Amino acid sequence: SESADGLTYEFVLRPGLHFHNGDPFTAEDVQFTFQRYKGAAANILHARVRTVDIVEPHRVRFVLHQPWPDFLTFYGSLATGACWIVPKKYVEQVGNDGFKQRPVGLGPYRFVSAQTGVELTLEANEQYWRKTPSIQRIIFKGVPERTTRLAMLKTGEADIAYLMIGDEAVAIKNDPKLRLAQVISAATWWLEFPEQWQPNSPWHDRRVRLAANLAIDRKAINESERLGLSRLTGSIIPSSLDFSLPLEPYPYDPAQAKRLLAEAGYAKGFDAGDITPTPPFNTFAESVATYLGAVGIRVRVRSMERATFIATWRDKKLQGLIGGSSAALGNVATRLETFVVGGGTYAYGSHSDIDALFRQQASERDRSKREALLHQIQRLMHERVMHAPIWEPATLHGIGPRVEEAGVGLNPLLYFTAPYEEMRVVKAAK
Repeated sequence: SESADGLTYEFVLRPGLHFHNGDPFTAEDVQFTFQRYKGAAANILHARVRTVDIVEPHRVRFVLHQPWPDFLTFYGSLATGACWIVPKKYVEQVGNDGFKQRPVGLGPYRFVSAQTGVELTLEANEQYWRKTPSIQRIIFKGVPERTTRLAMLKTGEADIAYLMIGDEAVAIKNDPKLRLAQVISAATWWLEFPEQWQPNSPWHDRRVRLAANLAIDRKAINESERLGLSRLTGSIIPSSLDFSLPLEPYPYDPAQAKRLLAEAGYAKGFDAGDITPTPPFNTFAESVATYLGAVGIRVRVRSMERATFIATWRDKKLQGLIGGSSAALGNVATRLETFVVGGGTYAYGSHSDIDALFRQQASERDRSKREALLHQIQRLMHERVMHAPIWEPATLHGIGPRVEEAGVGLNPLLYFTAPYEEMRVVKAAK
């Protein structure tokens, strides 16, 4: 429940739940988890929440410093993961390192074993409150090469092959024994211009950023990588998120791109350094680099390991161009807070008027007024060409013959299987 003044949120916890290790789930665990949380939204949440009070063993109260319409979005959704509750007694007993080695939660599957980057094994939690999972054991295998994932799917070594594109996706689609699952989740891909905030950089000039947008044939990349199934967009905000403003994608106009570059003083083009894509999507970056090069913007694709990429981006050390992407849930404000507003986790710079509008909407409790403010911010972002939005990607997965229900698309905001307890294999294969 929420208080009339918007300062207090009280949660009643589901009684009778136990963590995977048998510890009972109580308000102490909720309080402890919030105090322990160090994720991407930690600074925001800890700055705006004054206290977390245990009212009763199964009742907890959050008190804010001031009204914050997005509290439930930031805390109670996958926008941040802050509400994934951990068992206080267990964490205190084994420590953070011990918890990383043998994590314990409340979900439909419990941890069995893991080899980092190689394999993760989970088994069903038969006491899960929602339903008993149909599949007793799930094994995740880390296989970076798409061709290998496809081969494993065809031989039956794997039942689901995630993240398939291009030729491999076509092969799955054309194989009568396999199925190609697709989902457009709350995700967007875009080009980030981190150097637009540097006065001496070519990217500081709006005409250069617009030229980059016009140089990219989004439709052609979509056809070759995603079988034409992605949704092209003019925004870094997914259309499925609350308060999103629909914006048309930039057209493909390389001639106009060259004219804009000439007007900006780059008739012969320029060396733009690296384009570093979100791993493992190098082929996307290679396609973008080819189109940029055709109008004179010369870039090299730089590959990074995923954890290094995220840390380097967060530390504002990536230069040139960034192949940005995000599938974090929430609403428009949570995306803006992360990527656009001053001080955001991945924001290299900001505009003072956008920051002011964002602060204004953050305390506006009237939905229509708040929507108008968030739409105004999105229009300003588009007018200033702060990014080069590409698409809301169609994520493609290969499904083998043993799988009756893969769980892909059951939650349209998520692009993998969700919820896992809904997965089923065909009866003859049990």
